[in-house]
Amino acid sequence: MTVKSISNLADTKPLQFRVGGMTCTGCAASLQKVLEQRDNVTTAVVTFSSGLATVDGTNLDPQDLARAIQGRGFSAELLTADHAHQHLSDSEQLQAEREAAWKRRAVVGLGLWLPLEILHWTATALHWHGTWMPWTMFTGALVILVFAGSAFFRSAWSAARQYTTNMDTLISLGATTAFVYSAIVLFLNLNQPMYFAEAAGLLGIVSLGHWLEARASAKAGSAVRELLRLQPETAEVLLPDGRSQTIPTSDVVIGARLQIRPGGRVPVDGVVVEGQSAVDQSIVTGESMPVEKRPGDQIVAGAMNTTGQLIVQVTCDGRNSTVTRIADMVQKAQSSRAPIQRLADSVSSVFVPTVLIIAALTLAGWWMAGQFSTGVISAVTVLIISCPCALGLATPMAVMVGTGAASRRGILIRSAETLERLGSATHVVFDKTGTLTAGSPEIQQLTPQPGTTDEELLQLAASAEAPSEHPLARAIVEEARNRHVELLPIQNFAAVPGRGVSCDIAGRNIVVERDEHATARVLANGQLLGTLQLADAPRLDAADAIRCLKGQDLQVRMLSGDRISAALSVGQLVGLESTEITADATPESKAQTIRSLGDHVVMVGDGINDAVALAASGLGVAMASGTNVAMEAASVVIPGDRVTAICELIDLSRATLRTIRQNLFFAFFYNALAIPLAAFAFLGSSGPLWAALAMGFSDVTVVGNALWLKRRLEHGHTHRHVR
Repeated sequence: MTVKSISNLADTKPLQFRVGGMTCTGCAASLQKVLEQRDNVTTAVVTFSSGLATVDGTNLDPQDLARAIQGRGFSAELLTADHAHQHLSDSEQLQAEREAAWKRRAVVGLGLWLPLEILHWTATALHWHGTWMPWTMFTGALVILVFAGSAFFRSAWSAARQYTTNMDTLISLGATTAFVYSAIVLFLNLNQPMYFAEAAGLLGIVSLGHWLEARASAKAGSAVRELLRLQPETAEVLLPDGRSQTIPTSDVVIGARLQIRPGGRVPVDGVVVEGQSAVDQSIVTGESMPVEKRPGDQIVAGAMNTTGQLIVQVTCDGRNSTVTRIADMVQKAQSSRAPIQRLADSVSSVFVPTVLIIAALTLAGWWMAGQFSTGVISAVTVLIISCPCALGLATPMAVMVGTGAASRRGILIRSAETLERLGSATHVVFDKTGTLTAGSPEIQQLTPQPGTTDEELLQLAASAEAPSEHPLARAIVEEARNRHVELLPIQNFAAVPGRGVSCDIAGRNIVVERDEHATARVLANGQLLGTLQLADAPRLDAADAIRCLKGQDLQVRMLSGDRISAALSVGQLVGLESTEITADATPESKAQTIRSLGDHVVMVGDGINDAVALAASGLGVAMASGTNVAMEAASVVIPGDRVTAICELIDLSRATLRTIRQNLFFAFFYNALAIPLAAFAFLGSSGPLWAALAMGFSDVTVVGNALWLKRRLEHGHTHRHVR
């Protein structure tokens, strides 16, 4: 994966805001809905875990959008290109601060509630009925409401000011109702049960749940931070007088010369100008073996220099290295929303108002039945047990895990939608040259016509092919250089993808195009000068990749612009049947074939010829060693030296989609079962406490399922490399 090939991975220009003050996924969902309803906004994605709001559209006004966010009770800071990368490095600190805040609330809430609860049950068992007991409970609950409940109340109040509700509305109403009702009973000395302990326990238990969620989110989102840690914080810059100076990596400018010592990581992308060394760039590019670097070779940030000393001339500033761009792409994928999330969003948008109505009806029904106290506690239980936190966590947690696991394998996924669609793929279609083959063909035979020499045929073909990026073109040019054949100047160069090239050389029109019986033929002013026969060996892991995909019950095909004999030869070596091979394909016919296979087709390619097919599939996978055009059209980029990464990608995507579906089932099933139990008082007088525990358990179930996915994917990753 080269510096050039990565440069366009994060090429979109939406506005990004750092949003402060969100306390739950409901805050993010409600803010996203507000932004999506604004004029000129095409899409808006607000992610609670990253604290980011990404807005895309036309003629967007940053100040107007910031005011809209602030109007919801949140802070908003526009992230510009100069410091957007800083948000990535700050994400760990932000998550740590959120985790610490919820930890403090949980410790205070549970630390006060547990002694109060023990005292309450002890006093009941020993028949202590002193007036000090309810006042002690009142005082302890009040402290917990003020300290642990403040975040919930602020969030609910911000939503109420905008005439809307969120998940914290349910928690706040439940705790406040239980506390105020109990306070009225206490102050008026009524002979009714009081629920100070339940109100306090609710806030303590929910705070504990949020603390666990914050910790889990930090673990699930660790991929971005691990990527950023690959880039050293400092760089050793060589000064004009020969001395060196250590400066922050962010201050490195284009053109600077860096000294990379053995055992050190490369801080910024650049080109080697002095020295020779084996460089391990597996964590960045997925290449399994160290790569020898010499003067003129590109080198990427995060790569580990193993043996010799290198002098590198910087080709990008320290704020926009390969590592930073990859991390930015990973975070964008983690912050995006999968289509399946729309179901949860649709339910959540009407869920809270519906729960409020159910709670009111519960209170009214029990009141009419002459059991007002039971009605209050049942209504409070409905409010608490219905909180749809698990619904909001179901998809984002799994997406964070899936995209993070992919990045650790050198696989870059553009969006959550791509991840979901990959999980439903039915067909995988490969390009041949540079994808299933190594992309390093060699000339096997030159066959000139009478009157034309081998050298003349090779000279004209190589001169015409010199501007082309096709692997066959590069092979012809390389052969000419190896034979010390001088290339001729050309004019009016034109390339027809899938067919060949043409140009003018010394007054003659030279065409190099496909041939039925050889790899290519060379014509001068329409007259055949000769043919060239080239061969390209399959990649070492191509057959394993085909076998693995078929084992995953996928239909596998190969498309090639090469002639049928060459395509069949390669196909037979990698394990494809003749019916699974299409040869003599043009870019247009490749795209047509892709469309004919349906909506769940993965196209894997690496060249200009594949760009149309990659775009047509909607699930294009580009080899990282390919051209920029192919990577621009692709939804996923996999390591250039590992075709089997496509098997890992499918496996990872299916596991992620399965986890999302399981999480949504857990969330829906829990609420569908819990609400009737709460409304009909089946949970008893301690209903609010049981509700808080049940709500926390649902969150832990969803989060734990996502973390279990993370563990399974990491184990699978380790197993593949060991094997």
